[in-house]
Amino acid sequence: MKSLTVLFFCLYLVVINAQNIIMPPEPIFPIPSAEQLAWHEMELTAFVHFTLNTFTGKEWGYGDEDPAIFNPVDFDAGQWVKTFSEAGFKSVILTCKHHDGFCLWPGKYTEHSIKNSPFRNGQGDVVREVSEACKKYGLKFGVYLSPWDRNHPDYGQPEYIEYYRNQLKELFQNYGPIYEMWFDGANGGDGYYGGKREHRTIDRKSYYDWPKTLALVQSMQPEVIFFSDAGPGVRWIGNEQGRAGETNWNTLTPDTLYAGKSGIENLLNVGAADGTHWIPGEADVSIRKGWFWHEEEDSMVKSPEMLFNIYLSSVGRGSTLLLNVPPDKTGLLHKNDVNSLKGFRKLLDKTFKNNLASGKKVSSDNWRGHADEFAPANLTDNDKTSYWATDDDVLTSEIVIDLEKSCEVKYVLLQEYIPLGQRVKSFEIEVWKNQRWEKVIQGTTIGYKRILPIEPVKTDRIRIRINEAKACPVLSNVEIY
Repeated sequence: MKSLTVLFFCLYLVVINAQNIIMPPEPIFPIPSAEQLAWHEMELTAFVHFTLNTFTGKEWGYGDEDPAIFNPVDFDAGQWVKTFSEAGFKSVILTCKHHDGFCLWPGKYTEHSIKNSPFRNGQGDVVREVSEACKKYGLKFGVYLSPWDRNHPDYGQPEYIEYYRNQLKELFQNYGPIYEMWFDGANGGDGYYGGKREHRTIDRKSYYDWPKTLALVQSMQPEVIFFSDAGPGVRWIGNEQGRAGETNWNTLTPDTLYAGKSGIENLLNVGAADGTHWIPGEADVSIRKGWFWHEEEDSMVKSPEMLFNIYLSSVGRGSTLLLNVPPDKTGLLHKNDVNSLKGFRKLLDKTFKNNLASGKKVSSDNWRGHADEFAPANLTDNDKTSYWATDDDVLTSEIVIDLEKSCEVKYVLLQEYIPLGQRVKSFEIEVWKNQRWEKVIQGTTIGYKRILPIEPVKTDRIRIRINEAKACPVLSNVEIY
């Protein structure tokens, strides 16, 4: 009898406690995969364009260049990756093969490769050395393997697809782990094509049979992220200026999109609020005018200030920044590029050193069930896994950060808790000034991260108003600088 009484009492406690449990918001699909979440958090990726073009001065090699000209006498992958690491980059994507078809590894399926160059007496392997340098300095390694090949005699024929897949096997079986496979929409046109010297066109939508090709890669490395104009893992941002849209949805419907399709630049830049898949944007840009090193561009390297502004328009709009830094013909990053990267890092560290909101009191007109796990204090606790959320039926809300004393404010940083999806459609930021609230900026999307530069203003309070959302707002972080 006693044991039965204890059982009923325990059941009573379970019922009472269940009534007090506040459930988290339901996800708003689509949501990012674990690999996509990790990709978002990297923020900065270095792109490295290096091939025969470095020695010929071209941007797109024709495919008839002699491998004998490739001889970077001071090549040092460690210098590249150490520089990137010190500048805060988390990964490197190497152009293992550009459109000219020249391979930076000694593959067995073509003679148009590094094995027929004087580099390392024909025993060199740039892909190997960059991969190993990434492991040494703790950066992830990715590959760009151009689908277009202006050297190969079979390009445009079914036989070429087998060749391309064999190259993917070489890379993914011998140089891993590889976190991202990158390919673009440049496909078909004039080329050497084994001596034919002709113009070849393909059906960009069907020629490569991308579903089968990507499935092959995924069978070798299940966690790989695929970049192309339309994903499926990461999409092109629609321009080569490193500029994401001020409205930037991480979602897209890819059914009618494919690499090289024209007229989709604006869609890729903005994304689609009602997209069926999580396909975030990657913003690519070169530190120089061109993608490959050219001596005449040594004096035209983007300044640290220019790179900082690009950062604000890429990472600061919920994208990641893919910054190309091409080595010179000696095989080293040029001192001008290195100095610019160092200056860029200093600017970032100086600007975002002192988070005025860290640990500060936050209030809100609503939070989910008034439960601690969804309280506004989570926005300033420096914990990316905690978040503020409203009740399900509350789609508009406001939060106020008390800075405790008057401070000059130049930047406001917002982050949504994207494991539950992207929700916010419009918001505005106000400061307390002259005994009233004054609007300083408004925006649309937030996503993984939004950095909003404002006209410098002195204030002791910041108010963030969510004006429209797809579902109850869920924010994980607010920072003020």
